[in-house]
Amino acid sequence: MIDLHSHSNESDGSCSPARLVEEAVRAGVDVLGITDHDTFAGYDQALGVARVRGVELVCGIELSTKLHDHSVHLLGYFLGMAGWAGFAIGVGDAGLAARAQRAPGCAAAGTGVRHHGGGSAGSRARNDRAAALCRDHGGEGIPANYRQAFDDYLDESAKGYVYRHEPQFAEAVARILKAGGIASLAHPVRVKGDVAAMMPELCDAGLNAIEAYHSDHGPGKRSCISGWPDGTG
Repeated sequence: MIDLHSHSNESDGSCSPARLVEEAVRAGVDVLGITDHDTFAGYDQALGVARVRGVELVCGIELSTKLHDHSVHLLGYFLGMAGWAGFAIGVGDAGLAARAQRAPGCAAAGTGVRHHGGGSAGSRARNDRAAALCRDHGGEGIPANYRQAFDDYLDESAKGYVYRHEPQFAEAVARILKAGGIASLAHPVRVKGDVAAMMPELCDAGLNAIEAYHSDHGPGKRSCISGWPDGTG
């Protein structure tokens, strides 16, 4: 079994990189792509345990980009090392700057949510902010669990989401391709607008693939995506 879209707690996953590999083994996954947001730290930490457990680890990343004034997520996969080091440095610098920009916490004015800051840049991932919010469980406006924290405050459509600078979609695709990577559109069901109509534009930008299997995609959506007549399904 292959899973090319997973997150460790280096971004917004709940498992450590090592635990993520163990969970993949338990689920029967032989090939695992770790695609944390804006960082390769989870992939780096998982390499050792993946070798021991016989899991083929795919180096990946998920980037937030801007397309037609909307946020669109882009997956990058790196199967070789040519050009990858420079890309990783650039992503690391941008990710640290963006997380520092968003670290002051929740912009949910008018609720009882208090400011949660501090910690290293790596600790400012959304799952850590969700945990910080939940620590005050019981107060006015405080989420009862992780799911509510994301839904009410941290998801891109939530009232507490703090926007940051995002590169243009075509620019991000070009950077991935220049580094020798493969660029894939993540969970197209979340993209605002008619994705099928946008496919010629996305392909012209150099997009290599599109994610068909995702927890947000029902059977009908998967069938529709896989059947798009542009060679990316």
